[in-house]
Parts: sequence; C-alpha cells; structure tokens
Amino acid sequence: MNRKDFIYQTAVGLAALSVGVSCTKQKGNNIPKFGPQSAEAKIGDIRSILLHLGRNMWCDYPTELMGAPAPESAETINKKPHYKVVWTDERWHHVTDYAAKAGINMIVVDLGEGLFYPSHPELAIEGTWSVEKMQEEIKRLNSMGIEVVPKLNFSTTHNGWMGDYSHMVSSKPYYRMCEDVISDVVEIFGHPRFFHIGLDEERAAFQEEQSSQYICARKGEYWWQDFLHIVREVEKHGARAWMWSDFGWNSEEFYERCPKSVIQQNWFYDESYGGFDPETNTTSDGRIVKAYLKLEAAGFDQVPCGSNWVGWKRRQLGIGADDVIGKLVDFSRENISKEHLMGFMMATWETGVDDDERYNKILKGIDLLAEAMK
Repeated sequence: MNRKDFIYQTAVGLAALSVGVSCTKQKGNNIPKFGPQSAEAKIGDIRSILLHLGRNMWCDYPTELMGAPAPESAETINKKPHYKVVWTDERWHHVTDYAAKAGINMIVVDLGEGLFYPSHPELAIEGTWSVEKMQEEIKRLNSMGIEVVPKLNFSTTHNGWMGDYSHMVSSKPYYRMCEDVISDVVEIFGHPRFFHIGLDEERAAFQEEQSSQYICARKGEYWWQDFLHIVREVEKHGARAWMWSDFGWNSEEFYERCPKSVIQQNWFYDESYGGFDPETNTTSDGRIVKAYLKLEAAGFDQVPCGSNWVGWKRRQLGIGADDVIGKLVDFSRENISKEHLMGFMMATWETGVDDDERYNKILKGIDLLAEAMK
C-alpha cells in the first residue's frame, strides 16, 4: 500500500472510530431518513446565533486525518489546523439551552470538519459528530423551538476544513466535492429551509495580512462561476442560499448580478469605531454600513449580523463591543423595510469553548442579542 492509500485508509478508520458509525453503512444514499424540521423561526423575527462546530476554517493546511500529509516542517505553519472537536456535550447543551431560554429561535451551525460526511469520510477528525448524533440534536433543538440551519464556508479564505480540496479550487474534483457535501448536509438536516454558504473575506490581500502561507482567492468570472454553481446546488435541493455580503463591498455589479433569492448577511462590528451613520462614518468601514442601504435598494432579503468581538480601534481605545448589536438592530429597523428584514444574527466568533473566558463570551452574546431585540 502506498503512502496516499495508507493515509486515506487511516483517515477513514479514525473517522469511523471517532464518530462511532460504519463509514460503509452510511456511504452513498444510506443517510437515515430525517425531517422536515419541526421548528421554523418566524420570518421578520429571526433571532439567530452562529456556533462553530468545526474550527478548521482558518488553517493553512489539511491534516493527515483529513486525507493529506502535513508539511515536513510542521513548526513553520502559522495557522495550524485543529485535530479535535472541542465541544463537549455538556457545554453544547448548556449553550443551546441558554439560547432557548433567552428566546433564540435559530442556530446556524458552522459545520466544517465537525460533521461526518458520508460521501467524504476522510474529512473527519477526532470527535466529529456522526449523522445520527446531529439528527438527534436537531430534534432536541426543534423541541425547544429552535430551527437549525447548516453552514459550510466555501470562501477560499475559510476552507481548510476541505482538506486536499482546498488546494483544488475551481477544478472538477472541487466541484464534485462541493456537490457531495451539500447533498449530504441537506439530507442530514432534513431538507432545511436555508443553507449558509459563507463566502466572506475572500481576498488575497486579506490572507496575506493574516499571515497565511497558502494563498488562494478567486476574483472576476472565476468567483462568479463558483459562487453561482454553489447557489444552484443548494437551490436544487429546495433550500435558499444564505451568504456573507462581503463581495458587494467592492463590486457594484454584485447588486445586479447576484440572484435575489440569496439571503444577504452583511456583517458590521464597528471595528474602526466610525459609527452607524453612513453619512458621517468616514472610516474604511463606512462602505459596510452603506452596503445595507444598497442591498435594501436592490431588493435583497437581509439578516444583519453583529458581534461582541472587539475590533482593532475599539481595542486601541479600550472600548468593548457590547453596544454593537443593539445599535445594529436600531439602524437596520430604521433603514431596511419590514419586507426584507428577516431578523438578526449574533456571531461571537469564539471557537475555543474549552476556554472559560471565550465560552462565557458566547453566553454574553446571547444575552446581548436577546436584549437588543426586545
């Protein structure tokens, strides 16, 4: 057996061991029948939080468990991948129970390597959730009135979870892999209403600034071709695609060319501390505030996203970010029509839930969103 075959077989075996299921049994069309979900958040009053089950959306290289060997000089990697899902059942249940009690009616789960994909078992790592575990959790959350929306980030800045395929962008194998995992997730989630496809921060300059050592970013027709293909795949399965709105910050054609069926999630954290007035915010973030108005004028449905993550200027001034989501809710209600304002999201961007400080920040973010939407 050659090295590549050995790595693949090892990955499959470890994936099966970590999730406690038979890879062979679940391959192909053997995903257990499931759905539809019994909870639906009210459109216009979506109160959603983003939780990261996987964390390899910010790494340079795939791991051996993902089906590819790590570089020989592993210590030189700036953005190392994670080898283990860090959520414990206890903490996951506490956060989600806390969210339900606070009135949260939707959880968007950023899956990455955190979910077992029957079509690609090599993407699993230690602790990856089995299909059955995810479906049982969706049932539990539905019983508390929470709709569960899947998220896979197809941005080249955040696709480390794809393993080898993150190095095959825009190729036929890459397309097939995207189609496979979208199909898997749709079946696992019981044909959800919405499917978040990510697509934030795809800029080569941003990857350079973040000290990435493998840099890949699409632009122009390459971006449009891949983006529209992913949207078609999602819609083929009966779900609405949902995306971060970054591309529109620097592209006027985005507002005309992007299908109006795609839910827009413009995110604004007031990192530069320029405020929420598009006329007076002269910082580099001013274009983000203006994007809300452009999306409204173009007729897109929106789910604005805020955070209690503290941006660079706020850190410099010693100012927190607990005020952001409340100001964003007020701004959005004043500037986005009821017809197009679907609700809001809180994204704390805290993935290290084994760390008490970060864990508590997730709980704080839930409180801030609940308070803002009263």
